Amino acid sequence: MPQNQATNWPANPPKLHHTTFTTLRMDEMVKWYGLVCGLRPVFQSDEASWLTNDDANHRIALLSPPGLKHPTDKGHETGIHHTAFEFSTFDMWLNNYSRLRDQGILPFLTLDHGITMSVYYQDPDGNGVEIQVDGFGDWADSSEWIANSLDFAQNPIGEYFDPEKLLQAREEGLSFKEIHDRARAGEYRPAVIPEDIFLPEVW
Repeated sequence: MPQNQATNWPANPPKLHHTTFTTLRMDEMVKWYGLVCGLRPVFQSDEASWLTNDDANHRIALLSPPGLKHPTDKGHETGIHHTAFEFSTFDMWLNNYSRLRDQGILPFLTLDHGITMSVYYQDPDGNGVEIQVDGFGDWADSSEWIANSLDFAQNPIGEYFDPEKLLQAREEGLSFKEIHDRARAGEYRPAVIPEDIFLPEVW
C-alpha cells in the first residue's frame, strides 16, 4: 500500500473487542453461541446478554430492545456478513466441524481463502459466523501472502471444499499443508458449488 494512504492511521490503534447483535431470540442465541463458539454468558437477561470465551469481559453482546423487528431481506441487505472465530490448529478446527456436524449443525459455505480455511454457519437470526484456521499457521506469513500474492489478488474468495473430504484426507495421513494445498488446487470441491456467497434467507 502506498505510504501516503496510511498517514492518517492512529499511531496506537485500538484492538477489536466485541460485536453486538440485536435479537428477538435471546435464549436460542445464547445457547447457539455457547455450542458453536464456546461463548458463555457473563450476564444474561431477556433484554441483554454479554458472552465471552476468553479473558475479555465480553466478545459478543446481544440486545433485545422494545420495538425490535425482524429483517425483511437480510441476506441481500448491506451490513455485517459474518463474524469470525479462529482455532489455533487445523486439527482443532476440523474436529470442531465434526463435533457440530454430529449435533446437526452444518455450514452453508466452505472456502479455502488461502489466508484461512473457513466454514461458515448461520446463527438462529441468520447472522453469518465463520470458524477458521490460518492457512499458514502464522499471522505474519498469511499477512505477507495476502499483501503480495497474485493468486489472492485474482481470486480473493478462494476455492470451495467439502469438509468430509478433508476428514478423509487427514485419516489417510496427509498433513495440514498437503490438505491446504490440495484444497486450493480444487481437489476437494463439493458436489454442488454454491452460486454466490450471500447469506441464505432463513426468516
